[in-house]
Amino acid sequence: MQYTCPMHPEILRDEPGMCPLCGMTLEPVAASTSHWTCPMHPEVHEQGPGHCGDCGCALEPVTVTAVLDENPELVDFRRRLWLAVPLTIAVLILAMGPMLLPSLAAIEHAGWARWAQLLLASPVVLWSGWPFLRRGVESLRRRLNMFTLIALGVAAAYLFSLAALLTPGSFPESARDAMGVVPLYFEAAAVIVTLVLAGQILELRARTRTGAALRALLDLAPEVAVRVAEDGSESEVPAAELRKQDKLRVRPGARVPVDGVVLEGTSSVDEAMVTGESVPVPKAPGDRLIGGTVNGSGSLLMWAEGIGSESTLARIVGMVSEAQRSRAPVHALADRVSAWFVPAVVIVAVVSALLWWWFGPEPRLGHALVAGVTVLIIACPCAVGLATPMSMTVAMGRGAQTGVLFREAGALEALASLEVLVCDKTGTLTQGRPTVDGIHLAAGVEEKELLRMAAGIAQQSDHPLAKAVVAAARERRIRPPLARAVESVTGSGTQGEIGTSRVRLGSAEFAGAADAFADEASAAQDSGASLVFVSVDGEVRALLTARDPIRPGTAEALTELRALGLQIAMLTGDGERAAQHVAAGLGIDRVVAEVKPDGKAEAIRTLQAGGLRVAMAGDGVNDAPALAQADVGIAMGHGTDVAKQTAGITLVKGDLAAIGRARRLSVATMRNVRQNLWLAFGYNSLGVPIAAGVLYPLLGWTLTPAFAAAAMSLSSVTVITNALRLARTPLHG
Repeated sequence: MQYTCPMHPEILRDEPGMCPLCGMTLEPVAASTSHWTCPMHPEVHEQGPGHCGDCGCALEPVTVTAVLDENPELVDFRRRLWLAVPLTIAVLILAMGPMLLPSLAAIEHAGWARWAQLLLASPVVLWSGWPFLRRGVESLRRRLNMFTLIALGVAAAYLFSLAALLTPGSFPESARDAMGVVPLYFEAAAVIVTLVLAGQILELRARTRTGAALRALLDLAPEVAVRVAEDGSESEVPAAELRKQDKLRVRPGARVPVDGVVLEGTSSVDEAMVTGESVPVPKAPGDRLIGGTVNGSGSLLMWAEGIGSESTLARIVGMVSEAQRSRAPVHALADRVSAWFVPAVVIVAVVSALLWWWFGPEPRLGHALVAGVTVLIIACPCAVGLATPMSMTVAMGRGAQTGVLFREAGALEALASLEVLVCDKTGTLTQGRPTVDGIHLAAGVEEKELLRMAAGIAQQSDHPLAKAVVAAARERRIRPPLARAVESVTGSGTQGEIGTSRVRLGSAEFAGAADAFADEASAAQDSGASLVFVSVDGEVRALLTARDPIRPGTAEALTELRALGLQIAMLTGDGERAAQHVAAGLGIDRVVAEVKPDGKAEAIRTLQAGGLRVAMAGDGVNDAPALAQADVGIAMGHGTDVAKQTAGITLVKGDLAAIGRARRLSVATMRNVRQNLWLAFGYNSLGVPIAAGVLYPLLGWTLTPAFAAAAMSLSSVTVITNALRLARTPLHG
């Protein structure tokens, strides 16, 4: 357990005690927020709340929870703002009142009024503005950032005013006004602190909304469930008390409490909130259920499996949270700019101040100070740093709501510029559940014995064709024997020992088929069937043909993807004629068939060598090399763990229509990022010259530090607000 100060969240202790800065009692850090990171520098990790040492931004919890706890820095800044606002208003009345109200002219140069400004502004600068001053000093030792500029601006205005009040005789004539008095700028220092505090509060509030999509997913999980006891009685229990293998009743219209499998009953379940698919999915015994989805009109008895962090919702949130902390290549632009931007701004501020001091109107030194401080404040690059990560964070949450999970920000960025989508056939374009529809036996071979031996080898393989062989044996009530020394050769087949026999099933080459069953194989391939040859002790005994239906909606999804500017190609290890049969039905012109796993990766490289940006969609172990080679790898949610770990994008339901949604989201996100960067860079490009005084010789216009502070804060809020628009982006065609 760690403890922190509610007023100074950067203070962390392993034991309870008192805050060394303010003396308040330390409070426990919530377990759900024990790991914190920076939204702009995800490599920064701390054990509790605080601020980033690189950019000064408030840290955020690594783990998104259903309960939205206020950021400790937001609580702290709000307290500081409550003190700053009335004191700043009072300082403004004393400093600016005589210029606005003739009745207050008598206090303009009154000694008590000048000292009152010091007394009122000091708590604002030294307490309310302390976090900014301290981070500014830290930045000088580590990395210059926005707080460098804020601290320099506030300190310059406050210290100049303090010196003018305490030692007015030490200032030259160029620092005095027409009355011979050195002006004070306490109100500028106080206003800067107050407006920056207000801007930081608005920014922190806006940033909390970027996790709204993930919290909405977590909120889908019901708090109670109906547990069925051994005697058949039912009782409501808190979902947190559920355990694996509990039997649960899902009543009509209720949410599925946890991941599991249907034991009894039939119904349709609305999975749109997880998969993005609007059509309810029929469920029957043996089908899987996802926690948080909504049951239809039927009553289901289910077996609980995915509990807590093992649930689909928790895994989705964890995966997306991790992806949100990754950095897109476009983010490097903001990093490169920030590396030279702050030093450049300091130089511009110094040059501006010198020019005003040398050539400006009286009091020249006062005008020089105001110009320098205004440049420092208006140029704070926080909006530049937030431009990319805020858009990426919101977009990934939006994707998770529609069944598209990004493992890294780079995949989200790259998807917008892709030109070719290469699809695996089995399990991607087709359902991945082929069924045996033909058995051709060699002379003297019994079908039952042949299927018994083939299923004995196939039952230890995850390949769809192997599962089809096992299903064919099961339908005929054939019990497969236990095989020994089973070995799968990726892209070729599976072999093992049954009794004293060596059994192989797979491709013609792997089984040593040569010209065996040539006519039957040719006819089957012409009709789109896949072939499984079975050999025993090197002798080909049978040819099994299997068909894998095209996934529903695949043709429509490919049509939509072509409309979005993607070329479609198919890559498969299946036979040429079977592949061409599927391709013809889907309108795919570019087909590469009969390729091994390494051949798939080579095919991707060939396309890339032609200058094309390529995505690969697949679901199997044999697709992993190609998924890794592609500019963007897209794994089907029903696919193997290897495929999902290799790919940059996972489609929860595994339907190609989700790629269309991902493409639209990617295009919208990159457009949003460009808008944010233009807003941030455009703001600074216009603001800095005006603050420096380029319009003064022509129009007599200058900016005040107060205006600069307000504009700087609003620029960050504008960028975040623009990013939040992605949460409402329509993704369906």
